[in-house]
Amino acid sequence: MGNFEAKGLDIAWCPGCGNHHIRKILIEAFNELGLDPLKTVMVSGIGQAAKMPQYIESHFFNGLHGRALPTATAIKAVNPSLTVIAEGGDGDMYGEGGNHFLHAIRRNPDMTIIVHENMVYGLTKGQAAPTTRIGMETPLQVSGVFEKPLNPVALGIAMDLPFVARVFNGEPELVKRVVMEAIRFPGLALVDIFHACVSFNKVNSFKWFKENSYVLEEGYDPGDRMTAFKRSLEEEPFPLGILYRNPNRVSFETNQALYQGNSKALIDREPDFEKLKEIIASKRG
Repeated sequence: MGNFEAKGLDIAWCPGCGNHHIRKILIEAFNELGLDPLKTVMVSGIGQAAKMPQYIESHFFNGLHGRALPTATAIKAVNPSLTVIAEGGDGDMYGEGGNHFLHAIRRNPDMTIIVHENMVYGLTKGQAAPTTRIGMETPLQVSGVFEKPLNPVALGIAMDLPFVARVFNGEPELVKRVVMEAIRFPGLALVDIFHACVSFNKVNSFKWFKENSYVLEEGYDPGDRMTAFKRSLEEEPFPLGILYRNPNRVSFETNQALYQGNSKALIDREPDFEKLKEIIASKRG
């Protein structure tokens, strides 16, 4: 298998940004899984985290702000043999992409969503994100944020997103293990990664995340949905690890009629133009 380490890059992230560390962890995870860069597709929208696919040696697609998930779903449906990873920030995925996030959970495509949660918009100079804590002052929210922050892991568990995890880049081995398990999981997997924005969020620093999170205890059962939901509501400190896992949901691709009794990927099939002409003719009549 190939190496996901891209060389000679001009990386645009700020010095000290947690994205650098997450990139290193992801490359290690992909390599240890033995993934093939030619059979791996990273999909993103717009934002600092959404630049990640440009800095990793694999296929990638950068789309519109918040639109990574429908594109990634389509890629996986057309060619189920690919490893598909959608990646973005908390603003990109939960703000602009919030509607797509909800419907991706409903569809359950077999892919991984990696979200960089730094509780602020980093690309557009520090306005509040959907996850920004109440009271934080920003250049736009000058009197402090008053909206209740989104809890994506609680939302995911409530909707039976079949693999829900939250980690912190200050626990790199945990991040790598969870990312690897998410990619192996047969269904939609969410990995929400806490990390600090060193330029625009001086409140939720690396130290703050370290002091306000803890790793789930040995023996915790992610198969117990009610307990998982209860733990997902804990905040400051936030629990880290795989909160919920349900391997019993059928994936979006498996549910498609075109794969019932025919495992050949859509991309490998030849179009039947005669049948298409018949359908067009019948509609005209």
